[in-house]
Amino acid sequence: MARLKDLYKSKIINELKQQFGYTNPMAVPRISKIIVSMGVGKATQDKKFMEGAKKDLTMIAGQVPVVCKAKKSVSNFKVRQGNDTGLKVTLRGVRMYEFMDRLVSLAIPRVRDFRGLNPKGFDGRGNYSMGVNEQTVFPEIDPAKVEFTQGMNITFVTTARTDEEARKLLSCFGMPFRQ
Repeated sequence: MARLKDLYKSKIINELKQQFGYTNPMAVPRISKIIVSMGVGKATQDKKFMEGAKKDLTMIAGQVPVVCKAKKSVSNFKVRQGNDTGLKVTLRGVRMYEFMDRLVSLAIPRVRDFRGLNPKGFDGRGNYSMGVNEQTVFPEIDPAKVEFTQGMNITFVTTARTDEEARKLLSCFGMPFRQ
């Protein structure tokens, strides 16, 4: 079993029950999925950028990403409808907990000038989104082999009804929020 899943079952459920007054253990908020997405705008000029980003995201997430295509043509960005513009991975279950464990314990501490995660990243319905400026903060990526740095967006989808519940849930998992 994943370390964070075991932590959730043994400690976090009881802590959230006490703080928010849940009587049913199924009502306690949990993380349902994590979505990792990467916008690869440089792929319109050269396909090797998309291939490199796909290889990196596969190594980070542990599964092959889905290629996202442009819905509309935008002449200012030199993008036509149907062009490959991004990648995304949806993580659930054991892979989700393994990714979150690597993110919290290994990747976030490696970010330069890190002062905590922005607490304003919640959407009002208990979901949290954050960004990472470069993929080299993950230990799976060898910085010497990276051709270009690429940022990514990470969204935590929870079953929490409010931002306060979601913030407490993610804090219990070890997410370092700024005060």
